[in-house]
Amino acid sequence: MVLEATMIVVDNSESSRNGDYVPSRWEAQSDAVNLIFSAKTQANPESSVGLMSMAGKGPEVLVTLTTDFGKILDGIHRTKILGHTHLATGIQIAGLALKHRQNKSQRQRIIVFTCSPIAESESALVKLAKRMKKNNISIDFIAFGDLEAESTKKLEAFNENIKGGDGSHLAIIPPGPSLLSDTLVTTPILGADGVAPRGGTEEGGAEGGGGGFEFGVDPSTDPELALALRMSMEEEKARQEKEGKGKEQPNGESLEGIPEENQPLLDGQGEASGTGGDKMDEDKKDDDKTELSEAKEERKEGDGDGEKMDTA
Repeated sequence: MVLEATMIVVDNSESSRNGDYVPSRWEAQSDAVNLIFSAKTQANPESSVGLMSMAGKGPEVLVTLTTDFGKILDGIHRTKILGHTHLATGIQIAGLALKHRQNKSQRQRIIVFTCSPIAESESALVKLAKRMKKNNISIDFIAFGDLEAESTKKLEAFNENIKGGDGSHLAIIPPGPSLLSDTLVTTPILGADGVAPRGGTEEGGAEGGGGGFEFGVDPSTDPELALALRMSMEEEKARQEKEGKGKEQPNGESLEGIPEENQPLLDGQGEASGTGGDKMDEDKKDDDKTELSEAKEERKEGDGDGEKMDTA
């Protein structure tokens, strides 16, 4: 799985108070942030996730890159909804946070939520996209809410100029009956991490009913149970593979060196046990022949003595 460092940028502007997503745009974002964290850390336990906001007086890094889900929850709860967004500045600060990641082998990714009008010009965003691409940073946009056509056009222009080998995606999710997080898992942003829709099925896995998580357990809520289930599955898989290899061995190899029932490998004289009986039979035959020869000789001698007596 891909080893990534991901900074999530949330939209905490006044527009996030809107209730066109259940229960509100802000709550929908919070739920989606939880899903993204779980997906990234499930795909690779060494991946890390950070959180920052981009509205109010200015962008703020709420949580630096971490694998602790509790810190992400704390950062969401500390976020205040106010003001308007600073999209370009927020992306640049997120890029700086990724630059100072501890594990330099992690790929860099920024996931931006936006549900408010974009003040930056298209040319400024295109210039920023080229700079981020030069720094090998992938950027995904999750645009939701009633976005203006102009804002959508700016995001599309940004996405066209930052597309690279690692993939940068733009997901536009209009209001609807489904939860934002449920719609998000069907997009390439999380689809590459093998996350199944909640209540659905994951390809090659078990049926849903556990929130779309592996084994039906959300590792963010009970990481110890999820780890125990994963280890148990791996041990069972290793045991089955070992048994399968044993069955595939040829019969000659599997029976080699196994003695027959009730028969020792060697007799008392150190010879093969299979030859002992044959030797005894041969000795018996030789004894019989000797006895027969002696009997014939005795009979001849008896006949000779009889003839002498008659002559006399």
